[in-house]
Amino acid sequence: PAASVPLTSRVVPARNEEANLERCLRSLVIQQGVCFEILVVDDASTDRTRAIAESFTRIRECPFVGLNPFLVDVRLIDAPQPLPPGWTGKTNALVAAEAVAQGEWLLFTDADTEHFEGSLAAALAEAEQYQADLLSYSPEQHLTGVRQQLIMPLIFGELAVRYSPRRVSDPALPEAAANGQYLLARAIAHQQIGGFASVATELLEDVALARRYKQKGYKIRFRLGRGLVRTRMYSSWEELCTGWTKNLALLFPDARQLARRRSTEFCLLLLSLALSAIWTAQVSLRDAHAGFYPHWIPNLVGILLWLFTLSNFALFYARVARAHSPYWPSLLSLFGLPLFAALLRRSARAHEEGSVNWRGRAYATAGAGDRATASNAK
Repeated sequence: PAASVPLTSRVVPARNEEANLERCLRSLVIQQGVCFEILVVDDASTDRTRAIAESFTRIRECPFVGLNPFLVDVRLIDAPQPLPPGWTGKTNALVAAEAVAQGEWLLFTDADTEHFEGSLAAALAEAEQYQADLLSYSPEQHLTGVRQQLIMPLIFGELAVRYSPRRVSDPALPEAAANGQYLLARAIAHQQIGGFASVATELLEDVALARRYKQKGYKIRFRLGRGLVRTRMYSSWEELCTGWTKNLALLFPDARQLARRRSTEFCLLLLSLALSAIWTAQVSLRDAHAGFYPHWIPNLVGILLWLFTLSNFALFYARVARAHSPYWPSLLSLFGLPLFAALLRRSARAHEEGSVNWRGRAYATAGAGDRATASNAK
């Protein structure tokens, strides 16, 4: 039955991903409904990444997985070293995979993703249904640690406002965005826009790639991948800070202004809540001493204060809700606003100073929002 199904190439770039790669590959090899090959690209890893990938190249010997008629092959390839001048490590690895991929569809996915059973077939059917040349999911976020739970709903809520999936998916609008953790591309369209080589110097290669698709007249579909794919983006607070330092100023070119707005919002929300509570308590106490005789002006002021407070909280939580995070992290994310503002300022400063780091490599930047070039440092 698998012979009549178009082949899909699933590409997993991996640099020092020993903590994530096995979980990712286990979720990939059991997929059914679509013929697929898996290409793992080792990007000069210094940990057990390569050994883990090699163990999956023999996965057909496994009695359980070997019976999957849709799994064609698992291959390990090496990303060329050193990096071409100006290229980022990830795009270098992806271009290496593009050169050998045989599928009619190409799924580029990160090593920190976990794919739900049946997700590949569902994604391909969705792409065909909407005639999309590029389908991108924003994965469910697995959040660990208090600070990560406070700040991630804020960031993804802000991204959902800035890069509205509805507007991105509308061919008539210029907005373009994608999430590099899950990019399903029609191979012919991907080749015609120049593949990842066309955005090889971009630190934010997923958004840059989506812009090329729209500029060339190809259709994008972008949405939350709930029930299809999930990820744990960062395993520690230090890794989170490093990752968002690299990306925030590129995602939000007005990072410093946004930091000021969010700091002001935090102060305004807490101050208005405190004033409303204090005013209500004082009016209630005065009414009690006056024999419960109401004074309509103080009561009206109290009502207006609460309306102002609640409307501001409603606007804040409406934005956070767009991240579709779990209930408690979303509720408590108010207290992550100072952290979010600090990360925005840190990212803006790093890009203005001309250098960011990721995965053991230093990348030179020409300023927030501008094209970044990569050093060959390992």
